[in-house]
Amino acid sequence: MAAELTAPAGRAIVLIGFMGAGKTTAARRVGRLLDQDVVDADALIAERIGMPIDRCFAEHGEARFRAEESACVGEALEQADGGVFSLGGGALHSERIRAALRRHVAILLDVDVNVAWERAAGRGRPLARDPQEFRELYIRRRPLYMAAADVVVPADGRERVDDALPSILALADARARGADIRLLWATSDSHDYPVFVGRGLLDARLSPVSGQGFCVTDDQVGPRYVERLGPLATTITIPAGETNKSLATAEQVWVALGQHGMTQSDHLVALGGGVVGDLAGFCAATYQRGVPVVQIPTTLVSQVDSAYGGKTGVDLPQAKNYVGAYHQPASVIADVDTLASLPPAEAAAGYAEVVKTALIAGGDLWERVRSGAEPDADVIFACARTKLAVVAMDERDHGLRQVLNLGHTVGHAIETVTGYARYRHGEAVALGLLAALRLSEQDELRSEVAALLAAHGLPTTLDAEAIDLDEVIAATARDKKRRSGQAVPFVLLDAPGAARPGCQISDVALQSAVNELAHP
Repeated sequence: MAAELTAPAGRAIVLIGFMGAGKTTAARRVGRLLDQDVVDADALIAERIGMPIDRCFAEHGEARFRAEESACVGEALEQADGGVFSLGGGALHSERIRAALRRHVAILLDVDVNVAWERAAGRGRPLARDPQEFRELYIRRRPLYMAAADVVVPADGRERVDDALPSILALADARARGADIRLLWATSDSHDYPVFVGRGLLDARLSPVSGQGFCVTDDQVGPRYVERLGPLATTITIPAGETNKSLATAEQVWVALGQHGMTQSDHLVALGGGVVGDLAGFCAATYQRGVPVVQIPTTLVSQVDSAYGGKTGVDLPQAKNYVGAYHQPASVIADVDTLASLPPAEAAAGYAEVVKTALIAGGDLWERVRSGAEPDADVIFACARTKLAVVAMDERDHGLRQVLNLGHTVGHAIETVTGYARYRHGEAVALGLLAALRLSEQDELRSEVAALLAAHGLPTTLDAEAIDLDEVIAATARDKKRRSGQAVPFVLLDAPGAARPGCQISDVALQSAVNELAHP
Protein backbone atom coordinates (compact mmCIF):
# COMPACT_ATOMS: atom_id res chain seq x y z
CA MET A 1 0.00 0.00 0.00
CA ALA A 2 2.84 2.42 0.89
CA ALA A 3 4.03 2.62 -2.72
CA GLU A 4 0.56 3.59 -3.88
CA LEU A 5 -0.06 6.33 -1.33
CA THR A 6 1.36 9.83 -1.30
CA ALA A 7 1.37 12.09 1.74
CA PRO A 8 -0.44 15.43 1.29
CA ALA A 9 1.95 18.19 0.23
CA GLY A 10 2.59 20.81 2.90
CA ARG A 11 0.12 19.30 5.38
CA ALA A 12 0.73 17.10 8.38
CA ILE A 13 -1.60 14.27 9.35
CA VAL A 14 -2.48 14.73 13.00
CA LEU A 15 -4.09 12.09 15.22
CA ILE A 16 -6.31 13.55 17.96
CA GLY A 17 -8.62 12.03 20.56
CA PHE A 18 -9.11 11.01 24.16
CA MET A 19 -6.81 8.92 26.30
CA GLY A 20 -6.70 5.29 25.24
CA ALA A 21 -7.80 5.97 21.66
CA GLY A 22 -4.59 4.47 20.25
CA LYS A 23 -3.26 7.68 18.67
CA THR A 24 0.43 6.83 19.07
CA THR A 25 0.06 3.37 17.54
CA ALA A 26 -2.03 4.70 14.66
CA ALA A 27 0.45 7.51 13.98
CA ARG A 28 3.29 5.02 13.69
CA ARG A 29 1.31 2.88 11.26
CA VAL A 30 0.38 5.89 9.10
CA GLY A 31 3.99 7.09 9.19
CA ARG A 32 5.21 3.73 7.91
CA LEU A 33 2.58 3.58 5.17
CA LEU A 34 3.40 7.08 3.93
CA ASP A 35 7.13 6.97 4.69
CA GLN A 36 6.78 10.07 6.88
CA ASP A 37 8.46 11.14 10.11
CA VAL A 38 6.29 10.58 13.20
CA VAL A 39 6.17 13.07 16.07
CA ASP A 40 4.71 11.99 19.42
CA ALA A 41 3.66 15.19 21.16
CA ASP A 42 4.03 13.80 24.68
CA ALA A 43 7.57 12.65 23.94
CA LEU A 44 8.35 16.06 22.44
CA ILE A 45 7.11 17.82 25.58
CA ALA A 46 8.95 15.45 27.93
CA GLU A 47 12.18 16.16 26.07
CA ARG A 48 11.58 19.91 26.27
CA ILE A 49 10.86 19.98 30.01
CA GLY A 50 13.43 17.35 30.86
CA MET A 51 11.16 15.03 32.80
CA PRO A 52 8.33 12.50 32.27
CA ILE A 53 4.85 13.97 31.96
CA ASP A 54 3.46 12.27 35.07
CA ARG A 55 6.32 13.79 37.08
CA CYS A 56 5.58 17.23 35.63
CA PHE A 57 1.96 16.86 36.73
CA ALA A 58 3.02 15.75 40.21
CA GLU A 59 5.66 18.42 40.79
CA HIS A 60 4.34 21.43 38.85
CA GLY A 61 0.64 20.77 38.27
CA GLU A 62 -1.48 20.49 35.15
CA ALA A 63 -1.42 24.24 34.41
CA ARG A 64 2.38 24.22 33.94
CA PHE A 65 2.16 21.16 31.72
CA ARG A 66 -0.55 22.74 29.55
CA ALA A 67 1.51 25.88 29.07
CA GLU A 68 4.50 23.84 27.96
CA GLU A 69 2.29 21.73 25.71
CA SER A 70 0.77 24.78 24.03
CA ALA A 71 4.16 26.32 23.34
CA CYS A 72 5.94 23.15 22.25
CA VAL A 73 3.24 21.46 20.18
CA GLY A 74 1.87 24.73 18.82
CA GLU A 75 5.29 25.67 17.47
CA ALA A 76 5.83 22.22 15.96
CA LEU A 77 2.49 22.29 14.13
CA GLU A 78 3.03 25.85 12.93
CA GLN A 79 6.34 24.88 11.36
CA ALA A 80 5.30 21.47 10.01
CA ASP A 81 5.00 21.02 6.25
CA GLY A 82 4.37 17.29 6.45
CA GLY A 83 4.82 14.35 8.77
CA VAL A 84 2.49 12.54 11.14
CA PHE A 85 1.69 13.80 14.64
CA SER A 86 0.09 12.17 17.67
CA LEU A 87 -1.34 14.71 20.12
CA GLY A 88 -2.12 14.26 23.80
CA GLY A 89 -5.74 13.97 24.87
CA GLY A 90 -5.87 17.50 26.31
CA ALA A 91 -3.88 19.30 23.62
CA LEU A 92 -6.94 20.89 22.04
CA HIS A 93 -7.56 22.99 25.15
CA SER A 94 -4.87 25.23 23.68
CA GLU A 95 -6.17 27.89 21.31
CA ARG A 96 -2.73 28.07 19.69
CA ILE A 97 -2.77 24.34 18.92
CA ARG A 98 -6.34 24.49 17.58
CA ALA A 99 -5.38 27.37 15.29
CA ALA A 100 -2.24 25.62 14.05
CA LEU A 101 -4.23 22.44 13.39
CA ARG A 102 -6.53 24.10 10.83
CA ARG A 103 -4.12 23.87 7.91
CA HIS A 104 -3.36 20.20 8.54
CA VAL A 105 -5.54 17.06 8.38
CA ALA A 106 -6.90 16.18 11.83
CA ILE A 107 -8.05 12.60 12.35
CA LEU A 108 -10.17 11.93 15.43
CA LEU A 109 -9.82 8.39 16.71
CA ASP A 110 -13.29 8.15 18.25
CA VAL A 111 -13.09 5.90 21.30
CA ASP A 112 -15.95 4.87 23.58
CA VAL A 113 -15.49 6.17 27.12
CA ASN A 114 -15.70 2.69 28.66
CA VAL A 115 -13.07 1.34 26.27
CA ALA A 116 -10.89 4.37 26.99
CA TRP A 117 -11.09 3.70 30.74
CA GLU A 118 -10.14 0.05 30.29
CA ARG A 119 -7.11 1.07 28.25
CA ALA A 120 -5.95 4.03 30.36
CA ALA A 121 -6.69 3.16 34.00
CA GLY A 122 -3.85 1.86 36.13
CA ARG A 123 -1.15 2.88 33.67
CA GLY A 124 0.26 5.89 35.46
CA ARG A 125 -1.86 8.46 33.63
CA PRO A 126 -2.49 11.36 36.05
CA LEU A 127 -6.00 12.02 34.67
CA ALA A 128 -7.10 8.36 34.65
CA ARG A 129 -7.40 7.58 38.34
CA ASP A 130 -11.07 8.17 39.15
CA PRO A 131 -13.70 6.69 36.79
CA GLN A 132 -16.31 9.41 37.38
CA GLU A 133 -13.82 12.25 36.86
CA PHE A 134 -12.53 10.40 33.79
CA ARG A 135 -16.05 10.24 32.30
CA GLU A 136 -16.71 13.91 33.04
CA LEU A 137 -13.43 14.87 31.38
CA TYR A 138 -14.38 12.79 28.34
CA ILE A 139 -17.71 14.64 28.05
CA ARG A 140 -16.05 18.06 28.39
CA ARG A 141 -13.41 17.35 25.76
CA ARG A 142 -15.64 15.68 23.20
CA PRO A 143 -16.95 18.92 21.61
CA LEU A 144 -13.35 20.10 21.13
CA TYR A 145 -12.46 16.93 19.27
CA MET A 146 -15.52 17.01 17.05
CA ALA A 147 -15.05 20.69 16.17
CA ALA A 148 -11.41 20.14 15.17
CA ALA A 149 -11.78 16.84 13.31
CA ASP A 150 -11.56 16.71 9.54
CA VAL A 151 -11.87 12.93 9.74
CA VAL A 152 -13.63 10.72 12.32
CA VAL A 153 -12.53 7.08 12.51
CA PRO A 154 -13.80 4.61 15.16
CA ALA A 155 -10.97 3.58 17.47
CA ASP A 156 -12.08 -0.04 17.72
CA GLY A 157 -9.47 -1.66 15.52
CA ARG A 158 -5.88 -0.98 14.49
CA GLU A 159 -6.66 -1.56 10.83
CA ARG A 160 -9.34 1.14 10.66
CA VAL A 161 -6.94 4.00 9.91
CA ASP A 162 -5.05 1.81 7.42
CA ASP A 163 -8.28 1.09 5.54
CA ALA A 164 -9.41 4.71 5.69
CA LEU A 165 -6.09 6.17 4.58
CA PRO A 166 -6.81 6.32 0.81
CA SER A 167 -10.03 8.20 1.55
CA ILE A 168 -8.19 10.49 3.99
CA LEU A 169 -5.68 11.33 1.28
CA ALA A 170 -8.55 11.94 -1.17
CA LEU A 171 -10.00 14.38 1.36
CA ALA A 172 -6.65 16.17 1.65
CA ASP A 173 -6.44 16.45 -2.14
CA ALA A 174 -10.01 17.76 -2.41
CA ARG A 175 -9.32 20.34 0.29
CA ALA A 176 -6.21 21.48 -1.56
CA ARG A 177 -8.46 22.09 -4.60
CA GLY A 178 -10.91 24.18 -2.59
CA ALA A 179 -13.54 21.73 -1.35
CA ASP A 180 -14.91 22.23 2.17
CA ILE A 181 -14.99 18.61 3.25
CA ARG A 182 -15.08 16.25 6.23
CA LEU A 183 -14.94 12.46 6.36
CA LEU A 184 -16.68 9.87 8.50
CA TRP A 185 -15.40 6.30 8.35
CA ALA A 186 -18.50 4.11 8.51
CA THR A 187 -18.18 0.61 9.94
CA SER A 188 -20.46 -2.42 9.88
CA ASP A 189 -20.24 -6.20 9.94
CA SER A 190 -20.49 -6.21 6.13
CA HIS A 191 -17.76 -3.72 5.34
CA ASP A 192 -16.46 -0.24 6.02
CA TYR A 193 -16.78 2.75 3.70
CA PRO A 194 -16.10 6.50 3.54
CA VAL A 195 -18.79 9.14 4.04
CA PHE A 196 -17.79 12.55 2.68
CA VAL A 197 -19.81 15.58 3.79
CA GLY A 198 -19.20 19.15 2.68
CA ARG A 199 -19.37 21.64 -0.18
CA GLY A 200 -18.05 21.38 -3.71
CA LEU A 201 -17.93 17.59 -3.66
CA LEU A 202 -19.74 16.71 -6.88
CA ASP A 203 -16.69 17.82 -8.86
CA ALA A 204 -14.14 16.30 -6.49
CA ARG A 205 -14.00 12.73 -7.94
CA LEU A 206 -14.04 11.10 -4.50
CA SER A 207 -15.45 7.68 -5.31
CA PRO A 208 -13.04 4.86 -4.32
CA VAL A 209 -14.61 2.22 -6.60
CA SER A 210 -13.27 1.02 -9.93
CA GLY A 211 -14.93 0.10 -13.19
CA GLN A 212 -17.53 2.01 -15.13
CA GLY A 213 -20.19 4.05 -13.34
CA PHE A 214 -23.85 3.52 -14.22
CA CYS A 215 -26.06 6.27 -12.82
CA VAL A 216 -29.66 6.08 -11.58
CA THR A 217 -31.30 9.46 -10.99
CA ASP A 218 -34.70 11.10 -11.33
CA ASP A 219 -36.06 13.62 -13.81
CA GLN A 220 -35.67 16.53 -11.39
CA VAL A 221 -32.16 15.90 -10.04
CA GLY A 222 -30.48 14.45 -13.13
CA PRO A 223 -30.71 17.55 -15.35
CA ARG A 224 -29.15 19.65 -12.58
CA TYR A 225 -26.19 17.56 -11.51
CA VAL A 226 -25.42 14.45 -13.55
CA GLU A 227 -22.95 16.17 -15.89
CA ARG A 228 -20.82 17.16 -12.89
CA LEU A 229 -20.10 13.53 -12.02
CA GLY A 230 -17.66 12.97 -14.84
CA PRO A 231 -17.77 10.18 -17.43
CA LEU A 232 -20.55 7.61 -16.96
CA ALA A 233 -21.40 4.51 -18.97
CA THR A 234 -25.06 5.52 -19.01
CA THR A 235 -27.66 7.39 -17.01
CA ILE A 236 -31.03 5.82 -16.21
CA THR A 237 -33.65 8.42 -15.33
CA ILE A 238 -36.83 7.57 -13.43
CA PRO A 239 -39.80 9.81 -12.60
CA ALA A 240 -39.46 11.59 -9.26
CA GLY A 241 -41.68 10.68 -6.32
CA GLU A 242 -42.36 7.93 -3.80
CA THR A 243 -44.97 6.30 -6.03
CA ASN A 244 -42.10 5.29 -8.34
CA LYS A 245 -40.24 3.38 -5.61
CA SER A 246 -41.73 0.14 -6.89
CA LEU A 247 -40.86 -3.27 -8.27
CA ALA A 248 -41.98 -2.08 -11.71
CA THR A 249 -39.43 0.74 -11.66
CA ALA A 250 -36.75 -1.60 -10.30
CA GLU A 251 -37.37 -3.91 -13.25
CA GLN A 252 -36.91 -1.00 -15.65
CA VAL A 253 -33.54 -0.25 -14.03
CA TRP A 254 -32.41 -3.90 -14.09
CA VAL A 255 -33.33 -4.23 -17.77
CA ALA A 256 -31.52 -1.00 -18.66
CA LEU A 257 -28.38 -2.11 -16.81
CA GLY A 258 -28.40 -5.37 -18.72
CA GLN A 259 -28.97 -3.63 -22.04
CA HIS A 260 -26.02 -1.29 -21.43
CA GLY A 261 -23.70 -4.12 -20.43
CA MET A 262 -23.08 -3.49 -16.73
CA THR A 263 -20.87 -6.15 -15.12
CA GLN A 264 -19.86 -7.03 -11.58
CA SER A 265 -16.64 -5.06 -12.02
CA ASP A 266 -18.69 -1.87 -12.50
CA HIS A 267 -20.65 0.19 -9.98
CA LEU A 268 -23.97 1.95 -9.69
CA VAL A 269 -24.26 5.64 -8.76
CA ALA A 270 -27.44 6.71 -6.93
CA LEU A 271 -27.87 10.44 -7.58
CA GLY A 272 -30.94 11.85 -5.86
CA GLY A 273 -33.03 11.75 -2.72
CA GLY A 274 -34.33 8.90 -0.60
CA VAL A 275 -36.42 7.32 -3.34
CA VAL A 276 -33.51 7.10 -5.78
CA GLY A 277 -31.13 5.97 -3.04
CA ASP A 278 -33.41 3.19 -1.81
CA LEU A 279 -34.36 2.03 -5.30
CA ALA A 280 -30.87 2.16 -6.81
CA GLY A 281 -29.40 0.53 -3.70
CA PHE A 282 -31.91 -2.31 -4.04
CA CYS A 283 -31.11 -2.70 -7.74
CA ALA A 284 -27.38 -2.77 -6.92
CA ALA A 285 -27.95 -5.41 -4.22
CA THR A 286 -29.78 -7.70 -6.65
CA TYR A 287 -28.34 -7.05 -10.11
CA GLN A 288 -26.05 -9.99 -10.88
CA ARG A 289 -26.37 -10.83 -7.15
CA GLY A 290 -24.72 -7.60 -6.10
CA VAL A 291 -22.65 -4.72 -7.45
CA PRO A 292 -21.19 -1.73 -5.55
CA VAL A 293 -23.30 1.38 -5.14
CA VAL A 294 -22.09 4.93 -4.54
CA GLN A 295 -24.73 7.01 -2.83
CA ILE A 296 -24.79 10.71 -3.79
CA PRO A 297 -27.74 12.10 -1.77
CA THR A 298 -29.13 15.45 -2.90
CA THR A 299 -31.97 16.02 -0.41
CA LEU A 300 -31.88 16.80 3.28
CA VAL A 301 -33.67 13.60 4.27
CA SER A 302 -31.19 11.48 2.34
CA GLN A 303 -28.10 13.39 3.52
CA VAL A 304 -29.25 13.15 7.13
CA ASP A 305 -30.57 9.60 7.12
CA SER A 306 -31.44 7.36 4.21
CA ALA A 307 -28.11 7.30 2.32
CA TYR A 308 -26.34 5.59 5.22
CA GLY A 309 -26.61 2.17 6.76
CA GLY A 310 -27.36 -0.07 3.80
CA LYS A 311 -31.16 -0.38 3.97
CA THR A 312 -32.48 -0.55 0.43
CA GLY A 313 -35.88 -1.43 -0.97
CA VAL A 314 -39.14 -0.61 -2.65
CA ASP A 315 -42.74 -0.21 -1.51
CA LEU A 316 -45.74 -2.47 -1.95
CA PRO A 317 -49.36 -1.32 -1.83
CA GLN A 318 -49.66 -3.12 1.51
CA ALA A 319 -46.81 -1.32 3.26
CA LYS A 320 -43.67 0.76 2.83
CA ASN A 321 -40.25 -0.84 2.20
CA TYR A 322 -41.71 -4.36 2.17
CA VAL A 323 -39.24 -5.67 -0.43
CA GLY A 324 -35.56 -4.92 0.03
CA ALA A 325 -32.08 -5.95 1.06
CA TYR A 326 -29.22 -4.82 3.26
CA HIS A 327 -26.50 -3.53 0.94
CA GLN A 328 -23.94 -1.16 2.38
CA PRO A 329 -22.72 1.52 -0.04
CA ALA A 330 -19.17 1.63 -1.35
CA SER A 331 -19.14 5.29 -0.38
CA VAL A 332 -21.45 8.22 0.33
CA ILE A 333 -20.82 11.70 -1.06
CA ALA A 334 -23.10 14.29 0.54
CA ASP A 335 -22.61 17.67 -1.14
CA VAL A 336 -24.68 20.13 0.88
CA ASP A 337 -24.57 22.63 -2.01
CA THR A 338 -27.29 20.53 -3.65
CA LEU A 339 -29.70 21.47 -0.88
CA ALA A 340 -29.87 25.04 -2.22
CA SER A 341 -31.98 23.80 -5.14
CA LEU A 342 -34.57 22.03 -2.97
CA PRO A 343 -38.15 23.33 -3.03
CA PRO A 344 -39.13 24.65 0.42
CA ALA A 345 -41.54 21.76 1.05
CA GLU A 346 -38.82 19.20 0.31
CA ALA A 347 -36.34 20.95 2.60
CA ALA A 348 -38.97 21.01 5.33
CA ALA A 349 -39.62 17.29 4.91
CA GLY A 350 -35.95 16.58 5.51
CA TYR A 351 -36.00 18.62 8.69
CA ALA A 352 -38.24 16.00 10.32
CA GLU A 353 -35.37 13.50 10.08
CA VAL A 354 -33.02 16.07 11.61
CA VAL A 355 -35.32 16.40 14.62
CA LYS A 356 -35.73 12.63 14.87
CA THR A 357 -31.98 12.05 14.82
CA ALA A 358 -31.35 14.80 17.36
CA LEU A 359 -33.92 13.27 19.72
CA ILE A 360 -32.15 9.92 19.43
CA ALA A 361 -28.70 11.47 19.93
CA GLY A 362 -29.55 13.91 22.72
CA GLY A 363 -26.62 15.96 24.01
CA ASP A 364 -25.03 18.63 21.85
CA LEU A 365 -26.97 17.74 18.70
CA TRP A 366 -30.36 18.02 20.40
CA GLU A 367 -29.38 21.28 22.09
CA ARG A 368 -28.34 22.72 18.76
CA VAL A 369 -31.51 21.64 16.97
CA ARG A 370 -33.88 22.72 19.72
CA SER A 371 -32.25 26.19 19.67
CA GLY A 372 -33.56 26.61 16.14
CA ALA A 373 -30.26 26.11 14.32
CA GLU A 374 -30.68 25.39 10.63
CA PRO A 375 -29.34 22.06 9.31
CA ASP A 376 -25.95 23.11 7.94
CA ALA A 377 -23.01 20.86 7.07
CA ASP A 378 -22.04 20.43 10.73
CA VAL A 379 -25.56 19.32 11.71
CA ILE A 380 -25.72 16.93 8.74
CA PHE A 381 -22.32 15.52 9.72
CA ALA A 382 -23.48 15.01 13.33
CA CYS A 383 -26.71 13.33 12.18
CA ALA A 384 -24.79 10.97 9.90
CA ARG A 385 -22.38 10.15 12.71
CA THR A 386 -25.29 9.38 15.05
CA LYS A 387 -26.89 6.96 12.62
CA LEU A 388 -23.61 5.28 11.68
CA ALA A 389 -22.72 4.71 15.33
CA VAL A 390 -26.00 2.82 15.78
CA VAL A 391 -25.57 0.82 12.56
CA ALA A 392 -22.04 -0.17 13.60
CA MET A 393 -23.52 -1.91 16.66
CA ASP A 394 -26.56 -3.46 14.94
CA GLU A 395 -26.40 -3.58 11.16
CA ARG A 396 -29.46 -5.77 10.59
CA ASP A 397 -32.10 -4.47 12.97
CA HIS A 398 -31.79 -7.16 15.62
CA GLY A 399 -32.51 -4.64 18.36
CA LEU A 400 -30.64 -1.37 18.86
CA ARG A 401 -30.95 -0.18 15.25
CA GLN A 402 -34.71 -0.02 15.69
CA VAL A 403 -34.25 3.23 17.64
CA LEU A 404 -33.72 4.85 14.24
CA ASN A 405 -37.40 4.14 13.52
CA LEU A 406 -38.56 6.66 16.13
CA GLY A 407 -41.77 8.12 14.71
CA HIS A 408 -41.70 5.86 11.65
CA THR A 409 -44.29 3.25 12.62
CA VAL A 410 -47.17 5.71 12.52
CA GLY A 411 -45.40 7.74 9.81
CA HIS A 412 -45.11 4.77 7.46
CA ALA A 413 -48.75 3.86 8.16
CA ILE A 414 -49.85 7.34 7.11
CA GLU A 415 -47.83 7.05 3.88
CA THR A 416 -49.30 3.63 3.11
CA VAL A 417 -52.92 4.62 3.73
CA THR A 418 -52.55 7.71 1.54
CA GLY A 419 -50.94 5.79 -1.32
CA TYR A 420 -47.51 7.43 -0.91
CA ALA A 421 -48.92 10.47 -2.68
CA ARG A 422 -50.43 12.86 -0.11
CA TYR A 423 -47.48 13.24 2.26
CA ARG A 424 -43.76 13.35 1.68
CA HIS A 425 -41.87 10.86 3.82
CA GLY A 426 -40.58 13.56 6.16
CA GLU A 427 -44.04 15.06 6.56
CA ALA A 428 -45.43 11.69 7.63
CA VAL A 429 -42.48 11.18 9.98
CA ALA A 430 -43.21 14.57 11.58
CA LEU A 431 -46.69 13.37 12.44
CA GLY A 432 -45.33 10.01 13.55
CA LEU A 433 -42.88 11.72 15.90
CA LEU A 434 -45.70 13.54 17.64
CA ALA A 435 -47.59 10.27 18.05
CA ALA A 436 -44.46 8.55 19.42
CA LEU A 437 -43.86 11.34 21.94
CA ARG A 438 -47.46 11.10 23.13
CA LEU A 439 -47.09 7.34 23.51
CA SER A 440 -43.88 8.06 25.45
CA GLU A 441 -45.86 10.37 27.79
CA GLN A 442 -43.46 13.18 26.97
CA ASP A 443 -46.02 15.97 26.95
CA GLU A 444 -43.68 18.96 27.27
CA LEU A 445 -41.23 17.54 24.76
CA ARG A 446 -44.08 16.84 22.35
CA SER A 447 -45.14 20.48 22.52
CA GLU A 448 -41.57 21.64 21.95
CA VAL A 449 -41.12 19.33 18.98
CA ALA A 450 -44.47 20.34 17.50
CA ALA A 451 -43.38 23.98 17.62
CA LEU A 452 -40.07 23.15 15.89
CA LEU A 453 -41.84 21.20 13.17
CA ALA A 454 -44.48 23.86 12.59
CA ALA A 455 -41.83 26.58 12.42
CA HIS A 456 -40.26 24.69 9.52
CA GLY A 457 -43.51 24.26 7.63
CA LEU A 458 -44.23 20.66 8.59
CA PRO A 459 -47.72 19.36 9.37
CA THR A 460 -48.64 18.72 12.99
CA THR A 461 -52.24 17.61 12.36
CA LEU A 462 -54.01 15.08 10.14
CA ASP A 463 -57.07 15.84 8.02
CA ALA A 464 -59.61 13.44 9.56
CA GLU A 465 -62.11 14.11 6.77
CA ALA A 466 -59.67 12.97 4.09
CA ILE A 467 -57.88 10.18 5.98
CA ASP A 468 -59.48 7.24 7.74
CA LEU A 469 -57.78 7.13 11.15
CA ASP A 470 -58.83 3.53 11.72
CA GLU A 471 -56.98 2.58 8.53
CA VAL A 472 -53.88 4.33 9.82
CA ILE A 473 -54.08 2.35 13.05
CA ALA A 474 -54.62 -0.90 11.15
CA ALA A 475 -51.66 -0.15 8.86
CA THR A 476 -49.30 0.09 11.84
CA ALA A 477 -49.96 -3.62 12.46
CA ARG A 478 -48.49 -4.41 9.03
CA ASP A 479 -45.23 -2.60 9.75
CA LYS A 480 -42.23 -4.64 8.57
CA LYS A 481 -40.79 -4.71 12.12
CA ARG A 482 -43.56 -6.95 13.43
CA ARG A 483 -42.84 -10.59 14.26
CA SER A 484 -45.16 -13.57 13.95
CA GLY A 485 -47.65 -13.77 16.81
CA GLN A 486 -46.56 -10.41 18.27
CA ALA A 487 -47.87 -6.89 18.07
CA VAL A 488 -45.69 -4.43 16.19
CA PRO A 489 -43.03 -2.94 18.50
CA PHE A 490 -42.79 0.83 18.93
CA VAL A 491 -39.81 3.05 19.70
CA LEU A 492 -40.46 5.25 22.72
CA LEU A 493 -38.39 8.07 24.16
CA ASP A 494 -37.67 8.50 27.86
CA ALA A 495 -35.72 11.70 27.17
CA PRO A 496 -33.56 13.10 24.36
CA GLY A 497 -30.73 10.61 23.99
CA ALA A 498 -32.71 7.80 25.68
CA ALA A 499 -34.76 5.93 23.06
CA ARG A 500 -36.22 2.48 23.83
CA PRO A 501 -36.93 0.04 20.98
CA GLY A 502 -39.21 -2.98 21.13
CA CYS A 503 -41.95 -1.39 23.26
CA GLN A 504 -45.45 -2.87 23.29
CA ILE A 505 -48.32 -0.42 23.62
CA SER A 506 -52.04 -0.87 24.09
CA ASP A 507 -54.60 -0.46 21.32
CA VAL A 508 -56.25 2.25 23.39
CA ALA A 509 -53.03 4.25 23.71
CA LEU A 510 -52.32 3.99 19.98
CA GLN A 511 -55.82 5.05 19.04
CA SER A 512 -55.62 8.01 21.39
CA ALA A 513 -52.24 9.13 19.99
CA VAL A 514 -53.43 8.88 16.36
CA ASN A 515 -56.78 10.54 17.09
CA GLU A 516 -54.94 13.43 18.73
CA LEU A 517 -53.20 14.12 15.41
CA ALA A 518 -56.59 14.85 13.88
CA HIS A 519 -58.17 16.44 16.94
CA PRO A 520 -55.41 18.22 18.90
